[in-house]
Amino acid sequence: MTTYTSSPTPVSSEARSNARRLALLPGWVALAATLVVVLAVETIPLSYQLVPLALSVLVLGLPHGAVDHLVVPQSTDRPFSIETAATVGGVYLLAGGTYAVAWFLEPALAFAFFILLTWFHWGQGELHPRFRLVGATRRSRRAVVETLVVRGGIPMIVPLLAFPDQYRLVAGWLVSLFDPGAVATLEGLFSAEFRTVLGVGFGTLVVLSLVSGVGREDRETWLVDAGETLLLVAFFATVPPLLAIGVYFCAWHSLRHIVRYLLLEERSVVALEEGRSVAVLGRFARDAAPLTALSLVLAVVLYALVPNASGATEDLLALYLVFVAVLTLPHVLFVTWLDLREGLLGNG
Repeated sequence: MTTYTSSPTPVSSEARSNARRLALLPGWVALAATLVVVLAVETIPLSYQLVPLALSVLVLGLPHGAVDHLVVPQSTDRPFSIETAATVGGVYLLAGGTYAVAWFLEPALAFAFFILLTWFHWGQGELHPRFRLVGATRRSRRAVVETLVVRGGIPMIVPLLAFPDQYRLVAGWLVSLFDPGAVATLEGLFSAEFRTVLGVGFGTLVVLSLVSGVGREDRETWLVDAGETLLLVAFFATVPPLLAIGVYFCAWHSLRHIVRYLLLEERSVVALEEGRSVAVLGRFARDAAPLTALSLVLAVVLYALVPNASGATEDLLALYLVFVAVLTLPHVLFVTWLDLREGLLGNG
């Protein structure tokens, strides 16, 4: 049995192969199918575009971060304890609480930070699939930075270039929950001049990241990396942003993180080795259910505190995105800790 060292639990080549399919294939299919539908249909009503984001409340999206209290003991091969849970809870309270306060005090700045934080985190979410599941050999710091900047940047930058009016609209929804007058401070982000410079610069980085892999990766690894990058660019350049983010959040980012979590736990690894994907996802759902439920309670509390929230669809969507932002900051801290522990941040 061949193993790799991403967790205290030995992972066989069969389990790794099944984990790779579970982590990657649904995302490829979901993005490609959505892209085809959008190209085939003239317009998609907003109510339909919001379905993936609505589903993400309970399916994959929000729950994918609801197991951070189990990541620490499982990644260190130690039993779960009240002390560990209290530490994780304390980090969430301090980091998430501080960021929540920032939304009330400086909502425009908090929104800009949300974009940068998500850029980093969604790039971060590609490190484990690329270096552990696909098997990229270039785990240098340069390769890590390329992954963070390019893979994380595509979902954040390409919609701004392709759909600036919709991007501006959603930004206004979030900021207006706290201070409608602060929306004007974001106008510079949507100017033609800024988007032109951003598009040229980011496009250059995407091309350079693909070219740099030629001859330095094996053929299969490079093809997977290039294929995913081009699929993501085409997807976010074509699919309306709210629909695109919802599909990507559930079927791509969250599922990849969930598979990473499953590879930390011995019984889940055994199930993956035996090809029991449904059973292993059921195990995750059980683990994530308690804190997912608690998160929904906290979301209701946030709703009660936000000064300009109403029952309108755009306000509920904006509130959900702000709540996800608040949870993302502490979640990023734990994922970064796991990245460092597993040596995913490069070796020079």
